[in-house]
Amino acid sequence: MRGRTRGRFAGLRGRVAIRTGLRWKLSAAIALVGALVAVVLSLVVHNQARVSMLDSARDVADERVQIAQRSFEQSKRLNFPNATIDDPELPAALRDKVEEGRRATYVTETAGGAPDIWAAVPLSNGHVLSLRTGWTDRSEQILNRLDQAMIIGCIAVVLGGSALGVLIGGQLSRRLRKAAAAANRVASGEPDVRVRDAIGGVVRDETDDLASAVDAMADALQQRLEAERRVTADIAHELRTPVTGLLTAAELLPPGRPTELVLDRAKAMRTLVEDVLEVARLDSASERAELQDILLGEFVERRVAVKDPAIEVRVVHESEVTTDPRRLERVLFNLLANAARHGRPPVEVTVEGRVVRVRDHGPGFPEDL
Repeated sequence: MRGRTRGRFAGLRGRVAIRTGLRWKLSAAIALVGALVAVVLSLVVHNQARVSMLDSARDVADERVQIAQRSFEQSKRLNFPNATIDDPELPAALRDKVEEGRRATYVTETAGGAPDIWAAVPLSNGHVLSLRTGWTDRSEQILNRLDQAMIIGCIAVVLGGSALGVLIGGQLSRRLRKAAAAANRVASGEPDVRVRDAIGGVVRDETDDLASAVDAMADALQQRLEAERRVTADIAHELRTPVTGLLTAAELLPPGRPTELVLDRAKAMRTLVEDVLEVARLDSASERAELQDILLGEFVERRVAVKDPAIEVRVVHESEVTTDPRRLERVLFNLLANAARHGRPPVEVTVEGRVVRVRDHGPGFPEDL
């Protein structure tokens, strides 16, 4: 049960990783930052606009209270709308300012959220003339329209930021995918592929630095592998002459069991040197296959008869193939040697069309494997 649960979680993590690629992460980041900036600016603009409108309303109330004061001083009676003498609802802070002999304005917040603008001035008879005006509907409409414009602007910023993030992230993700594909081609054995050429583009960014580093690493590895191939080929080539001389000298020894042992080891060493030399040539692409058209069943029968006449060869269906006889013989002999070394007789060889099967009757893999 634990293994199943972990497997499901691992699969879920894999799906989430696919859905949250670099493109979408960058898009979400840009959209989030844009939304935060737009919201902060909207709040600042809203507050500044409200403060500015309140300041304008207080200036208007101050002008009106001065007009009401002059009118009262001249006519000794109130003839200005909304003007009162010693209003009991006058805010205490405003009353304190007026008692100091100063003309002042004040803003109070009502239960409904709309502010009231007060303006007060001391009169010559010691009373206080005050004027109270409410927040106009036109001011509220202006703020509402401003808020709507800010909301639309926020939505536009988020959508535009998302689109920009998808565009930029898509380009970067595409370049990274090209770099990964080129690196995989290099790893699969294509030494001429270069990541920098694969990603292309005119704009230089960190992806180009990564591509240059991968290309430099590939060049260094290629040079090291080439040096190792060269050393291996040189060693095998230098060993071929003394091994050949050793084999020739062993053939001149008098017949006997010691001579057979020396010849057997010398032949094995010569085969090993030839294998190493051929591998080095194949790795360096200096060796080419010598292709010939042969009858596969007849070829296998003759080669197996030379290797071990006791091995049974059965040709089910003859077929003509194009191959390198020398390398095919080496592959066949390797299979027969493995069957004799690790298996159990009898060893059977079956040729059916273009397929060659080598079977032994050994115990096979242990049960625990």
